[in-house]
Amino acid sequence: MHETLEHTTVNGIDVAALRGCIVDIQSDSARGQTSWAVTSTWKGGTRSDHAVRGFGFGGRYIERPFTISVDEPHELCGTNEFANPQEYLMSALNACMMVGYSAVAALMGITLTKLEIDLRGDIDLRGFLGIDAKVKPGYGNLQQTVRIAGDATEEQFRQLHEIIKATSPNFFNITTAIPTGSRLVIER
Repeated sequence: MHETLEHTTVNGIDVAALRGCIVDIQSDSARGQTSWAVTSTWKGGTRSDHAVRGFGFGGRYIERPFTISVDEPHELCGTNEFANPQEYLMSALNACMMVGYSAVAALMGITLTKLEIDLRGDIDLRGFLGIDAKVKPGYGNLQQTVRIAGDATEEQFRQLHEIIKATSPNFFNITTAIPTGSRLVIER
């Protein structure tokens, strides 16, 4: 373990603050409840903007105004100005896991010197375009490679990897079917 100071920072994570957050949530599970929302607006063609206004955290609302712009490449009738939905989906999975790796490694006293995640998958557009009903409109599978280095043993890195796969919200979201309701509102 590397934690020798009260507020040790490991991998850019304030370990004492993270431990404090864990203790708070252990003492009152309501403090660990979060709510997330995005409002998406079509901008014409394949372009859309996605507004993040904030999130709910332990019964409080915290403002976080961001806009995520999305487009498609020219080959898929877009303007190629922004990453497309698949690239954002993959980025969201990788980014969520990276948060987990850096935070859990910090709690374990592991200093990371490299963390890179490569995620790949293929989509057959015949499913998306409705050309062949037998073809899935999404990925058949995804292949992920995590490259990691730091001052841990091979066994510690393997343990870290298993912890992240078991606790990453987006790894769960991608690898587990989530019941999703979709309501249509027609405006005139």
